Amino acid sequence: MPVAIDNTPESDERIPDRFRELQWTRLPGGETPPTFVERVQRLLSPAAPPEPAYAASVPQSLGVTAQSSAPAARGALRALIWGLTLVAVVAIVMYYTSRWSVAPQGGGGETRRTAAVAAGAEAIPQKSIAVLPFADMSEHRDQEYFSDGLAEELLDLLSQVPDLRVPARTSSFYFKGRSDDIATIAQKLRVAHLLEGRIRVTAQLIRADNGYHLWSKTYDRDDKDIFAVQDEIANAVVTALKAQLLSAQPLASRHRTDNTEAFTEYLLGNQLRERDTAESNPQALRAYGRAVALDPGYAAAYAGIADAEWRVADMLTGEAAAYRRSLEAAEHAIALAPDSPDGYWARGGLRMAYNYDWPSAEADFRKALELDPNEVRVLRDYGSLLAARGRTAEALGAMRKSVALDPLSARAWRQLALLELDLGELTEAKYAAQHLVAIRPDDYLTLSVTGQIALAEGRAENALAEFRKVTSAWKLIGGAMAEHSLGHASASQALLEELIRKHAVTLAYQIAEVYAWRGERDAALTWLERAYRQRDGGLTYARHDHYFAPLRDDPRYRALLKKLNLLP
Repeated sequence: MPVAIDNTPESDERIPDRFRELQWTRLPGGETPPTFVERVQRLLSPAAPPEPAYAASVPQSLGVTAQSSAPAARGALRALIWGLTLVAVVAIVMYYTSRWSVAPQGGGGETRRTAAVAAGAEAIPQKSIAVLPFADMSEHRDQEYFSDGLAEELLDLLSQVPDLRVPARTSSFYFKGRSDDIATIAQKLRVAHLLEGRIRVTAQLIRADNGYHLWSKTYDRDDKDIFAVQDEIANAVVTALKAQLLSAQPLASRHRTDNTEAFTEYLLGNQLRERDTAESNPQALRAYGRAVALDPGYAAAYAGIADAEWRVADMLTGEAAAYRRSLEAAEHAIALAPDSPDGYWARGGLRMAYNYDWPSAEADFRKALELDPNEVRVLRDYGSLLAARGRTAEALGAMRKSVALDPLSARAWRQLALLELDLGELTEAKYAAQHLVAIRPDDYLTLSVTGQIALAEGRAENALAEFRKVTSAWKLIGGAMAEHSLGHASASQALLEELIRKHAVTLAYQIAEVYAWRGERDAALTWLERAYRQRDGGLTYARHDHYFAPLRDDPRYRALLKKLNLLP
């Protein structure tokens, strides 16, 4: 619980509005009023669950509103790189950290764990660094995706240092455009060092507590040397911090290409794919395609193609040939770079979501984690595979590790929340959902989660209100469920019919969920069979999906799970 104990005027506080609104506590002169003492006692009480970081202002529906950031513009690379100069500032911050208590649940004396507790209970290691997004200082401010990509590549380089904790991109980039100070950012990311940068400034390593410059260098390179700049900065940082990081390992990007334009397209593809929308995924696929056209040996871009190909097919087209192209691209990525986790992760996702080949998918994910144990994408997907195979404790462990490594990743929190919801752990699911609300309040994935939790708790009106805010198909999926729960049969049927008319090819699994929620067992099983014929990726969740709990004693449902290789 962050506390201000000095007399800094509110006008001078350098903290974001949401932080002040939700978490900021002022104790002038260090005085502790009764309300503050009571709150601390409540947080530390073994009889009460930990108070979520954002609980105070989250309404009953778990929904809040905020402005979305506009997407970065795409421009020409050469205008940015001629005479490129980079800055890297590493700040060593000293601060105190609070520890959450773990409250026991009644009934069996078992220890209750939430993702946030698991992520926040450990002391912040000195061997930790976050790479913040680099500022776009190009003439027209139209190279944001490139400056972001440069920071992401440095993040990847530093993540190769053994025993060095490096939060994933999503969490580090959460602070983009915000005014948080160094200590606040480091506290939230649970790191002891920060690396930030901008165009046309000298790189320097600074101690935050006394302002002492440990290392400084100016980089003036042309576009042909951009990759050398990345490697030199990363190695210089590690060398400067050698006493703490205890590593002399030379670093080199695993996303290597000698073609600057191919690199640019790859970075653009990554930015688009991260949005994971019906609009951005095809754009990401085209960007990756341009990257490999420019450099046919670019393994990381082929892995991007593999991932985007099957996702576009699953979300939009249902094209069987796309899955074949995805497999070819993943295997080509592995052949080009067998020591990189990218290709194995992409192939594992395809084998899981389309082929239902769980042993092969698990082998791919395990290989990827062997190459990079802290790869958040792999941990998320590996958690899904473990849950599908009934190994829920291991699945929760993998997903909780992913949110510990990437604590501000909406995708990681969403996946954890949905699994906890399926397992009946509503308190934990709501906690994860509160993080989603704080990170991406208006995102359709967030609203679909908060709506489903409200529905599971019997708050159908709140659920309907959440689903009505969604602009994706979940407006129809969740709306049909909520209207049914409210007794509005005709409204539910109208939404379901629209869902079938528009999305039967790509959302057969979700249509089955609606029928199951409405108690129409035969129709639910019919659509599950159709989902199987269409190789619907949603079937990954069939074994633990709480919507299908009423079907679990039906021989037809068990037969489907056997066809999916999920039952012996």
